[in-house]
Amino acid sequence: MTAKLSLTLACGDYEILRPLKEGTVTPDGIELNVLTASDSATRHWRFLRNHEYDIAECSASSYIVARDRDLPFRAIPVFPHRRFRHGFIFINTGKQITKPKDLIGKKLGVKSYQVTAVLWLRGMLEEYYGVPHKSLEWFAELDEDVPFSPPEDLVLHRLPDTKSVEKMLAEGEIDALLHPDIIDPILNKDPRVGRLFPDYKAEELSYYRRTGIFPIMHVLGIQQTLVDRHPWIVPNLYQAFEQSKALAMKRMRNPRLVPLAWYQEAWEEQEQVLGEDPWQYGLGDQNRKNLDTLIGYSHTHGLISRHIPVDELFLDVSQGRKRGAFRT
Repeated sequence: MTAKLSLTLACGDYEILRPLKEGTVTPDGIELNVLTASDSATRHWRFLRNHEYDIAECSASSYIVARDRDLPFRAIPVFPHRRFRHGFIFINTGKQITKPKDLIGKKLGVKSYQVTAVLWLRGMLEEYYGVPHKSLEWFAELDEDVPFSPPEDLVLHRLPDTKSVEKMLAEGEIDALLHPDIIDPILNKDPRVGRLFPDYKAEELSYYRRTGIFPIMHVLGIQQTLVDRHPWIVPNLYQAFEQSKALAMKRMRNPRLVPLAWYQEAWEEQEQVLGEDPWQYGLGDQNRKNLDTLIGYSHTHGLISRHIPVDELFLDVSQGRKRGAFRT
Protein backbone atom coordinates (compact mmCIF):
# COMPACT_ATOMS: atom_id res chain seq x y z
CA MET A 1 0.00 0.00 0.00
CA THR A 2 1.27 3.48 -0.88
CA ALA A 3 2.00 5.54 2.21
CA LYS A 4 -0.02 8.71 2.66
CA LEU A 5 1.51 12.00 3.72
CA SER A 6 0.95 12.36 7.46
CA LEU A 7 0.05 15.91 8.53
CA THR A 8 -1.15 17.49 11.75
CA LEU A 9 -4.19 19.78 11.65
CA ALA A 10 -5.04 21.94 14.67
CA CYS A 11 -8.57 23.33 14.61
CA GLY A 12 -11.73 23.93 16.58
CA ASP A 13 -14.14 21.10 17.32
CA TYR A 14 -16.79 22.28 14.85
CA GLU A 15 -19.63 20.42 13.17
CA ILE A 16 -18.42 21.53 9.74
CA LEU A 17 -15.08 19.83 10.49
CA ARG A 18 -16.49 16.73 12.17
CA PRO A 19 -16.24 14.52 9.03
CA LEU A 20 -12.52 15.34 8.79
CA LYS A 21 -11.95 14.69 12.48
CA GLU A 22 -13.82 11.37 12.39
CA GLY A 23 -12.25 10.28 9.10
CA THR A 24 -15.52 10.20 7.15
CA VAL A 25 -13.77 12.54 4.72
CA THR A 26 -10.06 12.13 3.98
CA PRO A 27 -8.00 14.40 1.71
CA ASP A 28 -6.62 12.43 -1.22
CA GLY A 29 -3.12 11.21 -0.38
CA ILE A 30 -3.12 12.71 3.12
CA GLU A 31 -3.55 11.23 6.59
CA LEU A 32 -4.67 13.93 9.01
CA ASN A 33 -3.90 13.88 12.72
CA VAL A 34 -6.63 16.27 13.91
CA LEU A 35 -6.04 18.13 17.20
CA THR A 36 -8.97 20.03 18.74
CA ALA A 37 -8.04 20.47 22.42
CA SER A 38 -6.46 23.96 22.26
CA ASP A 39 -8.46 27.14 22.63
CA SER A 40 -8.21 29.59 19.73
CA ALA A 41 -5.71 32.01 21.30
CA THR A 42 -3.33 29.19 22.25
CA ARG A 43 -3.62 27.46 18.87
CA HIS A 44 -2.92 30.64 16.91
CA TRP A 45 0.11 31.53 19.06
CA ARG A 46 1.58 28.04 18.85
CA PHE A 47 1.15 27.97 15.06
CA LEU A 48 2.44 31.46 14.28
CA ARG A 49 5.11 31.74 17.00
CA ASN A 50 6.32 28.15 17.40
CA HIS A 51 5.45 26.62 13.98
CA GLU A 52 4.04 23.61 15.85
CA TYR A 53 1.41 22.39 13.38
CA ASP A 54 1.52 21.60 9.68
CA ILE A 55 -1.93 23.09 9.15
CA ALA A 56 -3.96 25.18 11.56
CA GLU A 57 -7.14 27.16 11.84
CA CYS A 58 -5.60 30.58 12.32
CA SER A 59 -6.63 34.12 13.23
CA ALA A 60 -7.39 35.99 9.98
CA SER A 61 -6.03 39.23 11.43
CA SER A 62 -2.77 37.66 12.63
CA TYR A 63 -2.34 35.82 9.34
CA ILE A 64 -2.68 39.10 7.42
CA VAL A 65 0.02 40.61 9.64
CA ALA A 66 2.23 37.54 9.10
CA ARG A 67 1.94 37.89 5.32
CA ASP A 68 2.79 41.60 5.54
CA ARG A 69 5.96 40.60 7.45
CA ASP A 70 6.69 37.90 4.84
CA LEU A 71 6.65 35.20 7.52
CA PRO A 72 6.67 31.58 6.25
CA PHE A 73 2.94 30.91 6.33
CA ARG A 74 0.34 30.60 3.60
CA ALA A 75 -3.41 30.02 3.66
CA ILE A 76 -6.22 28.31 1.79
CA PRO A 77 -9.56 30.15 1.42
CA VAL A 78 -11.28 27.95 3.99
CA PHE A 79 -12.97 29.88 6.79
CA PRO A 80 -13.84 27.54 9.69
CA HIS A 81 -15.12 30.29 11.98
CA ARG A 82 -17.30 33.35 11.38
CA ARG A 83 -19.25 35.38 13.88
CA PHE A 84 -21.18 38.60 14.09
CA ARG A 85 -19.55 40.76 16.75
CA HIS A 86 -21.91 43.49 17.97
CA GLY A 87 -22.77 41.39 21.04
CA PHE A 88 -19.13 41.33 22.16
CA ILE A 89 -18.78 44.97 23.19
CA PHE A 90 -19.10 44.94 26.97
CA ILE A 91 -19.43 47.99 29.22
CA ASN A 92 -19.25 48.84 32.89
CA THR A 93 -22.84 49.75 33.72
CA GLY A 94 -21.80 52.50 36.11
CA LYS A 95 -19.99 54.57 33.47
CA GLN A 96 -23.06 56.13 31.75
CA ILE A 97 -22.25 54.53 28.41
CA THR A 98 -25.51 54.21 26.46
CA LYS A 99 -24.41 54.70 22.85
CA PRO A 100 -21.22 54.07 20.84
CA LYS A 101 -19.99 57.69 20.84
CA ASP A 102 -20.00 57.59 24.65
CA LEU A 103 -16.86 55.43 24.27
CA ILE A 104 -14.79 58.33 22.90
CA GLY A 105 -12.04 59.22 25.35
CA LYS A 106 -12.65 56.08 27.41
CA LYS A 107 -10.41 53.21 28.53
CA LEU A 108 -11.06 50.02 26.55
CA GLY A 109 -9.73 46.56 27.28
CA VAL A 110 -8.95 43.86 24.70
CA LYS A 111 -7.72 40.31 24.92
CA SER A 112 -5.03 41.40 22.44
CA TYR A 113 -5.04 44.29 20.01
CA GLN A 114 -4.44 42.12 16.95
CA VAL A 115 -7.14 39.50 17.52
CA THR A 116 -9.61 39.30 14.60
CA ALA A 117 -12.77 39.93 16.61
CA VAL A 118 -11.27 43.10 18.08
CA LEU A 119 -10.09 44.30 14.66
CA TRP A 120 -13.61 43.88 13.25
CA LEU A 121 -15.11 45.72 16.21
CA ARG A 122 -12.66 48.63 16.06
CA GLY A 123 -13.34 48.96 12.34
CA MET A 124 -17.11 48.78 12.75
CA LEU A 125 -17.14 51.31 15.58
CA GLU A 126 -15.08 53.73 13.53
CA GLU A 127 -16.80 53.25 10.16
CA TYR A 128 -20.44 52.98 11.23
CA TYR A 129 -20.67 54.60 14.67
CA GLY A 130 -18.19 57.48 14.53
CA VAL A 131 -15.76 56.20 17.19
CA PRO A 132 -12.15 56.75 15.99
CA HIS A 133 -9.87 54.00 17.24
CA LYS A 134 -7.22 56.55 18.24
CA SER A 135 -9.74 58.39 20.43
CA LEU A 136 -9.56 55.50 22.89
CA GLU A 137 -6.98 54.34 25.43
CA TRP A 138 -6.31 50.63 24.94
CA PHE A 139 -5.33 47.96 27.47
CA ALA A 140 -4.25 44.54 26.14
CA GLU A 141 -4.11 41.45 28.34
CA LEU A 142 -2.14 39.12 26.02
CA ASP A 143 0.86 39.55 23.77
CA GLU A 144 0.21 39.44 20.02
CA ASP A 145 0.34 36.36 17.80
CA VAL A 146 2.74 38.28 15.54
CA PRO A 147 4.99 40.97 17.12
CA PHE A 148 3.56 44.44 16.57
CA SER A 149 4.88 47.95 17.21
CA PRO A 150 1.95 50.35 17.74
CA PRO A 151 1.88 53.64 15.82
CA GLU A 152 3.26 56.51 17.90
CA ASP A 153 -0.15 58.19 18.23
CA LEU A 154 -1.89 55.02 19.44
CA VAL A 155 -2.17 54.67 23.23
CA LEU A 156 -1.80 50.94 23.90
CA HIS A 157 -0.81 49.50 27.29
CA ARG A 158 0.38 45.92 27.88
CA LEU A 159 -1.02 44.60 31.14
CA PRO A 160 1.02 42.51 33.59
CA ASP A 161 0.19 38.83 34.07
CA THR A 162 -1.61 39.67 37.32
CA LYS A 163 -4.27 41.72 35.50
CA SER A 164 -7.46 40.46 33.85
CA VAL A 165 -9.43 42.74 31.53
CA GLU A 166 -12.67 41.02 32.60
CA LYS A 167 -12.02 41.78 36.26
CA MET A 168 -10.85 45.30 35.40
CA LEU A 169 -14.14 45.94 33.59
CA ALA A 170 -16.27 44.69 36.47
CA GLU A 171 -14.30 46.76 38.99
CA GLY A 172 -14.38 49.92 36.85
CA GLU A 173 -10.65 50.15 36.09
CA ILE A 174 -11.60 50.22 32.40
CA ASP A 175 -14.83 51.50 30.90
CA ALA A 176 -15.50 48.94 28.20
CA LEU A 177 -14.12 45.72 26.75
CA LEU A 178 -13.95 44.23 23.25
CA HIS A 179 -13.56 40.47 23.52
CA PRO A 180 -13.78 37.43 21.20
CA ASP A 181 -15.69 35.37 23.79
CA ILE A 182 -18.66 35.77 26.13
CA ILE A 183 -16.94 37.03 29.27
CA ASP A 184 -17.43 35.60 32.77
CA PRO A 185 -19.25 38.64 34.22
CA ILE A 186 -21.95 38.23 31.55
CA LEU A 187 -22.19 34.47 32.13
CA ASN A 188 -22.40 35.10 35.89
CA LYS A 189 -24.96 37.91 35.42
CA ASP A 190 -22.77 40.44 37.22
CA PRO A 191 -24.89 43.65 37.33
CA ARG A 192 -21.76 45.79 36.99
CA VAL A 193 -21.30 44.59 33.39
CA GLY A 194 -23.60 44.80 30.38
CA ARG A 195 -23.54 45.07 26.60
CA LEU A 196 -23.21 48.26 24.59
CA PHE A 197 -25.96 46.92 22.33
CA PRO A 198 -28.57 45.12 24.49
CA ASP A 199 -30.43 44.09 21.31
CA TYR A 200 -27.23 43.07 19.56
CA LYS A 201 -28.98 40.68 17.17
CA ALA A 202 -30.93 43.58 15.68
CA GLU A 203 -27.66 45.49 15.19
CA GLU A 204 -26.07 42.46 13.53
CA LEU A 205 -29.00 41.95 11.18
CA SER A 206 -28.91 45.63 10.25
CA TYR A 207 -25.16 45.41 9.63
CA TYR A 208 -25.53 42.36 7.39
CA ARG A 209 -28.36 43.90 5.37
CA ARG A 210 -26.26 47.01 4.91
CA THR A 211 -22.97 45.33 4.02
CA GLY A 212 -23.59 41.68 3.08
CA ILE A 213 -20.74 40.75 5.44
CA PHE A 214 -20.87 37.78 7.82
CA PRO A 215 -17.45 38.46 9.39
CA ILE A 216 -14.70 35.94 8.72
CA MET A 217 -12.69 35.22 11.87
CA HIS A 218 -10.29 32.43 10.90
CA VAL A 219 -8.50 31.08 7.84
CA LEU A 220 -6.77 27.76 7.18
CA GLY A 221 -3.03 28.36 7.58
CA ILE A 222 -0.30 26.10 6.20
CA GLN A 223 3.44 26.12 6.76
CA GLN A 224 5.22 27.58 3.72
CA THR A 225 7.83 24.79 3.73
CA LEU A 226 5.06 22.20 3.40
CA VAL A 227 3.56 23.96 0.38
CA ASP A 228 7.00 24.19 -1.22
CA ARG A 229 7.63 20.46 -0.80
CA HIS A 230 4.13 19.21 -1.62
CA PRO A 231 2.17 21.75 -3.71
CA TRP A 232 -0.40 19.07 -4.60
CA ILE A 233 -1.80 19.12 -1.07
CA VAL A 234 -3.36 22.58 -1.59
CA PRO A 235 -6.29 21.65 -3.87
CA ASN A 236 -6.64 18.26 -2.18
CA LEU A 237 -7.10 19.86 1.24
CA TYR A 238 -9.51 22.44 -0.13
CA GLN A 239 -11.70 19.78 -1.74
CA ALA A 240 -11.74 17.76 1.49
CA PHE A 241 -12.82 20.77 3.56
CA GLU A 242 -15.59 21.49 1.05
CA GLN A 243 -16.79 17.88 1.27
CA SER A 244 -16.67 17.96 5.08
CA LYS A 245 -18.78 21.11 5.22
CA ALA A 246 -21.32 19.77 2.73
CA LEU A 247 -21.77 16.57 4.76
CA ALA A 248 -22.06 18.52 8.01
CA MET A 249 -24.67 20.92 6.63
CA LYS A 250 -26.71 17.99 5.38
CA ARG A 251 -26.47 16.27 8.78
CA MET A 252 -27.41 19.43 10.67
CA ARG A 253 -30.73 19.71 8.85
CA ASN A 254 -32.02 17.07 11.25
CA PRO A 255 -33.47 19.05 14.22
CA ARG A 256 -33.25 16.00 16.48
CA LEU A 257 -29.46 16.40 16.68
CA VAL A 258 -29.58 19.58 18.75
CA PRO A 259 -31.29 19.97 22.16
CA LEU A 260 -32.94 23.29 21.28
CA ALA A 261 -36.71 23.67 21.26
CA TRP A 262 -36.78 26.09 18.29
CA TYR A 263 -33.76 24.81 16.39
CA GLN A 264 -35.67 24.30 13.14
CA GLU A 265 -36.99 27.85 13.27
CA ALA A 266 -33.48 29.20 13.85
CA TRP A 267 -32.15 27.16 10.92
CA GLU A 268 -34.89 28.47 8.64
CA GLU A 269 -34.28 32.06 9.77
CA GLN A 270 -30.56 31.69 9.03
CA GLU A 271 -31.30 30.44 5.51
CA GLN A 272 -33.76 33.26 4.91
CA VAL A 273 -31.27 35.94 5.97
CA LEU A 274 -27.85 34.51 5.10
CA GLY A 275 -28.69 32.05 2.32
CA GLU A 276 -28.13 28.32 2.01
CA ASP A 277 -24.37 28.42 2.67
CA PRO A 278 -23.35 31.30 4.95
CA TRP A 279 -20.09 29.42 5.66
CA GLN A 280 -18.99 29.42 2.02
CA TYR A 281 -15.30 28.92 1.21
CA GLY A 282 -13.33 30.23 -1.77
CA LEU A 283 -12.87 33.76 -3.08
CA GLY A 284 -16.26 34.64 -4.48
CA ASP A 285 -17.48 38.23 -4.46
CA GLN A 286 -18.93 38.12 -0.92
CA ASN A 287 -15.80 36.63 0.61
CA ARG A 288 -13.57 39.08 -1.27
CA LYS A 289 -15.54 42.01 0.12
CA ASN A 290 -15.39 40.44 3.60
CA LEU A 291 -11.62 39.98 3.47
CA ASP A 292 -10.89 43.28 1.74
CA THR A 293 -12.78 45.09 4.51
CA LEU A 294 -10.69 43.33 7.17
CA ILE A 295 -7.46 44.12 5.29
CA GLY A 296 -8.52 47.76 5.09
CA TYR A 297 -9.09 47.92 8.83
CA SER A 298 -5.71 46.28 9.45
CA HIS A 299 -3.95 48.87 7.30
CA THR A 300 -5.87 51.82 8.77
CA HIS A 301 -5.06 50.66 12.30
CA GLY A 302 -1.34 50.36 11.63
CA LEU A 303 -1.06 46.58 11.79
CA ILE A 304 0.20 46.22 8.20
CA SER A 305 2.26 48.46 5.93
CA ARG A 306 0.00 48.37 2.85
CA HIS A 307 -3.45 47.30 1.73
CA ILE A 308 -2.64 43.76 0.59
CA PRO A 309 -4.67 42.43 -2.38
CA VAL A 310 -6.84 39.45 -1.39
CA ASP A 311 -5.22 37.22 -4.03
CA GLU A 312 -1.82 37.67 -2.39
CA LEU A 313 -3.11 36.17 0.82
CA PHE A 314 -4.42 32.85 -0.48
CA LEU A 315 -3.03 29.94 -2.42
CA ASP A 316 -4.67 28.99 -5.70
CA VAL A 317 -6.92 25.99 -5.08
CA SER A 318 -8.15 25.58 -8.64
CA GLN A 319 -7.56 22.39 -10.59
CA GLY A 320 -7.85 24.03 -13.98
CA ARG A 321 -10.73 25.61 -15.87
CA LYS A 322 -13.73 23.26 -16.07
CA ARG A 323 -11.71 20.61 -14.22
CA GLY A 324 -12.08 19.06 -10.80
CA ALA A 325 -15.35 17.15 -11.18
CA PHE A 326 -14.97 13.41 -10.75
CA ARG A 327 -15.94 11.23 -13.70
CA THR A 328 -15.64 7.49 -14.07
